[in-house]
Amino acid sequence: MKLNKIGHLKGSFESNGDNVMQHTVFAVSLTGILLMVFLLLFLFANGLPVLKDMSIKRIIFGVDWYPMEEPPALGMLPLIVATLAVTLMSSIIALPVAIALAVFTSEVAPKKTREFFKVLLELLGFVPSIVLGFIGMMLLAPYMQDVFGVASGLNLLTSSIILGFLIIPTVASLSEEALSSVSHELREASFALGATRWETIRKVVVPFALPGISAAVLLGVMRALGETMVVLMVSGGAAIVPHSLTDPVRPLTSTIAAEMGETPVGSVHYHALFFAGLILLIMTLAINLISYWIERRRVN
Repeated sequence: MKLNKIGHLKGSFESNGDNVMQHTVFAVSLTGILLMVFLLLFLFANGLPVLKDMSIKRIIFGVDWYPMEEPPALGMLPLIVATLAVTLMSSIIALPVAIALAVFTSEVAPKKTREFFKVLLELLGFVPSIVLGFIGMMLLAPYMQDVFGVASGLNLLTSSIILGFLIIPTVASLSEEALSSVSHELREASFALGATRWETIRKVVVPFALPGISAAVLLGVMRALGETMVVLMVSGGAAIVPHSLTDPVRPLTSTIAAEMGETPVGSVHYHALFFAGLILLIMTLAINLISYWIERRRVN
């Protein structure tokens, strides 16, 4: 009888503990959803009033960004193109390197080398972006100016390289964890069937770790899309549509950071900057939806 009571009490405590955890997770998830809804409403409330003074077509496709003029010119096409160009170029530079580092660290490197690289990637991930911005301004920009013979080394290519260095540790570290989580039995089975190490990595380990690698890549792309300090310091700050890699650019994030502090609250310029933030949010959502669509096609 006593054993039955003890078992009943133990089961009751476990059930209560499960309920508490379930309610806690639900509360945290609901809080995150409410915060996102609040951010959306805040951006809409402060960004959409700009459409009273200018059509959305002129904002999206206009090529002149002179918000202080009368009447203000609020063409955001150069800012949007610069944002996409910097994100794309930095991803092209960083993602192959990051994934190669992850594969080397997880599958090829000896144990001591693997531990060293893991610690190094973690440390590099904590380097402040402003430090990389200073390195870009003081070291890389003068070098790029001399090599390409351009008027300024602060341009699209320089900002893409520095931004690529910024996202490499994050993508490499998370991808390495995804690769390391693949069961060793799968590797041993592949070796038992006569596959080489490279064939095992390419046909067994990477496909099984692909969801984790995809999440790491997506996080890296998002980091590049939303980064502010690096592009503010080394992109050149010119609101023009770039025609080459050595043209200075002005992405949306750097525009918001540079101009928001000196903009009168409630002005057309003020609402235009919030509208730029809304465009960034839409870009982020679009990348997430594309990633989800690709993942669904891969599963099916």
